[in-house]
Amino acid sequence: MAIAIKTLTGAQILEVIDDLAALRIAVFAEWPYLYDGDPAYEGDYLREFVEAPDGILVAACDDERIVGAATASPMWAQKAEFRDPFDARGIDSSRLFYFGESVLLPEYRGQGIGHAFFDHREAQAKRCKAVAATFAAVVRPSDHPDRPADYVPLDGLWRKRGYAPVDGLVTRFAWKDHRDTGESDKAMQYWMRALAD
Repeated sequence: MAIAIKTLTGAQILEVIDDLAALRIAVFAEWPYLYDGDPAYEGDYLREFVEAPDGILVAACDDERIVGAATASPMWAQKAEFRDPFDARGIDSSRLFYFGESVLLPEYRGQGIGHAFFDHREAQAKRCKAVAATFAAVVRPSDHPDRPADYVPLDGLWRKRGYAPVDGLVTRFAWKDHRDTGESDKAMQYWMRALAD
């Protein structure tokens, strides 16, 4: 199947916001996020993202259908929860680019689309003069009852791209897992890599 990779900004994202919200909910329902998504929240989140200066969304399209997406924007445009762990450690968050979600339907994985997502987001980060790119990944216990026996984490892909976890650089975010009645905090480990000129 031929997949087109497109970069969307501003109004272009708004035009497909419902499809993007549904995609996020579908993919994040899986391990390790187990997210019990809410369409209204997702729409608000994506609209907020659209307003971030220099933010982009990279979409993987099968004909007109969006089957994957990845976001990125300057860290200074993110909420304090994202920035605070860096600032608290003396890392200048204004010089970082934050990579938000990277979601792709299962049947499209293993075709290099994840690498394309990184390529486009890193190119945008460099255009914006960021010195490093970073993202946060949820940390789940290895004995979690919902962990699939055949689960392969994405650490290998991330390391191949030059990213590494930053020791002790962890934040916490709350969302509702499918099995739970309410939201609970999750640890999120930051990964980072320097961006060459």
